[in-house]
Amino acid sequence: MKLWGGRFEKDTDKLVEAFTASIPFDKRLAVQDISGSIAHCGMLAKCGIITEEESVSIIEGLKEILVEIREGTLEFPIESEDIHMRIEKRLIEKIGILGGKLHTARSRNDQVALDMHMFVKQQIQEALGLLRNLQLTIVGLSEKYLDVLMPGYTHLQRAQPVLFSHHLLAYFWMLQRDVQRLNEALNRADNMPLGAGALAGTTFPIDRTMVADELGFGAIYANSMDAVSDRDFVVEYIFCASLIMIHLSRLSEDLILWNTSEFGFIELDDAYTTGSSIMPQKKNPDIAELVRGKSARTIGNLVGILTMLKGLPMTYNRDMQEDKELLFDTTDTLIASLEVYSAMLETIKPNRERMRKAVEGDMCTATDLADYLVRKGMPFRDAHAVVGSLVQKCLNEGKSLLQLTEKELKEASLLLDIDCLKVLSADECIASRKIEGGTAASKVLEQLKKAKDILNNRIGGMKIESTNSFDT
Repeated sequence: MKLWGGRFEKDTDKLVEAFTASIPFDKRLAVQDISGSIAHCGMLAKCGIITEEESVSIIEGLKEILVEIREGTLEFPIESEDIHMRIEKRLIEKIGILGGKLHTARSRNDQVALDMHMFVKQQIQEALGLLRNLQLTIVGLSEKYLDVLMPGYTHLQRAQPVLFSHHLLAYFWMLQRDVQRLNEALNRADNMPLGAGALAGTTFPIDRTMVADELGFGAIYANSMDAVSDRDFVVEYIFCASLIMIHLSRLSEDLILWNTSEFGFIELDDAYTTGSSIMPQKKNPDIAELVRGKSARTIGNLVGILTMLKGLPMTYNRDMQEDKELLFDTTDTLIASLEVYSAMLETIKPNRERMRKAVEGDMCTATDLADYLVRKGMPFRDAHAVVGSLVQKCLNEGKSLLQLTEKELKEASLLLDIDCLKVLSADECIASRKIEGGTAASKVLEQLKKAKDILNNRIGGMKIESTNSFDT
């Protein structure tokens, strides 16, 4: 008989049991469920709702069940419905009818909400640690290859020279915004729902603050209906995870392009690539491609949970059971991607000669020539037209701007002296961009200092050590 089956005259149909059961996936909430139950049981005793002796017996039983789960000896039959019912039933099997007192002053509605809050908090904290590792890797690569320059791109066309480190650090700041969003989501997930009961609270004189303190929550829900119906914190986590995956997907696209024969800017390590079943010469960037592909899964999960919630009335509805698979798949995808990405990225080797050749053999310093004319007093739009005509001339004649003669320069504008060719150097082009946030080496070093300060402060101001030197 079901633990809730008192008012039913028939057994649940086997098809219904299979269709409604969540235990095949929510069993991964077992640790959170038992932790919450232990805190709840201790509170019941302190408030005089059960005796201290009863509390001790129940808690000992719960700890024994946790051991069974960790050792893999506890089975999860489909008729158990969910992890909450399975643990309670097993508790009654172990300690008798006393186990039935555990559910006093709570409902599965606030119980599952508690488990989900605890799970999301844990996953956010794990993601924050992995993001920090990835940021450390980016900082290390940026320091190691500070002297490597490359073309920057707009519209996937060569635009202006930048330092390779400057390009990499753009992703550091993307990830830093992800860190900020996750911390904000963590703050909202840090809200304890237990005590809300099914929806209206409980008639027992419980101490919700005691349970919150025991479980490490910073706040409790002010409204019992909100407590059991809220899944905003799940949506926020999945959104944050989706955006992180999009950022990884964008970085993956850069790596995939740079690793092609056509670009030849980097080489990915053999340990993080695969071969072809038919073409012996192939070395495929599968990790980057899979991360790019897996971003679609998290986006789909975000759309799924938003759609599931959009038409639900207050308060708990069984539709909300569908949140778990979406959440679990998202966190598994995110954690696995972050773990492998740091390891892969740390092994990349830039081809500095190929990168420099791509810059020096192109017209990507043309803007600096226009700026030269502006400094001589010419309006920028006129300067743009003059340099544009010179670019076209070079393209027609198959040469670079640096190969222009003094005569050709003067024909384009009397303001162009032969010394203007100095500004067309890729090194000069990069070094001259000394504004805040620019690509000049001095400004990239300032970025690195800011990045390292952020990473150091994230662990309480302690100086961090990594495989990469932070001495600049």
